[in-house]
Amino acid sequence: MLTNSQIKECLAAMAEMFPDAHCELVHKNPFELVIAVSLSAQCTDALVNRVTKDLFQKYKKPEDYLAVPLEELQNDIRSIGLYRNKAKNIRNLCELLLTEYGGKVPEDRDELTKLPGVGRKTANVVVSVAYGVPAIAVDTHVERVSKRLGFCRWKDSVLEVEKTLMRKVPEEEWGNTHHRLIFFGRYHCKAQAPKCTMCPLLHLCREGKKRTKEGKIAVGKP
Repeated sequence: MLTNSQIKECLAAMAEMFPDAHCELVHKNPFELVIAVSLSAQCTDALVNRVTKDLFQKYKKPEDYLAVPLEELQNDIRSIGLYRNKAKNIRNLCELLLTEYGGKVPEDRDELTKLPGVGRKTANVVVSVAYGVPAIAVDTHVERVSKRLGFCRWKDSVLEVEKTLMRKVPEEEWGNTHHRLIFFGRYHCKAQAPKCTMCPLLHLCREGKKRTKEGKIAVGKP
């Protein structure tokens, strides 16, 4: 695993590569954000944005999602994977927001995870992006990059990856680090075609060294 100084070097390089890294899910308020993040599970942000462009024009508040039949909402998000289950969760989420939270998206992570379809990752995104609360949301990009570079162990769970990053990154940098790791994983250290040969972190990356030396992807590794 990398030392703290090496991790600092990695994060500094990512900051230079992606100084404007940010949440790419288009939204205007916390409610739209929680809907968008819920839809993004196993789906690209680009596709979610295409769907929410019309969705957020039609549904502006929790009551709007409850005013139409479930089948209509399903049809509105049909192009997104798992759309049936996601539509059901959105309706249940909206109902709970109205009955328990006055129609407002809670700012507390634990309260957010009580909402249907909202796990720890989604809650971390919402508190960080919408409310400015320091948090590191570990999605597939953050997990992949953290394990490839050696920030943590291959066998670590998503929660263990999050806790490791929280220990090794200053709290005031959690939000920026989250976005930079995502951008690094989405546009550079890709799942299927990582740009190892042109990576400024190759000298530190255990997986990159193996890939460039062997000329192939190591079996069983992200």
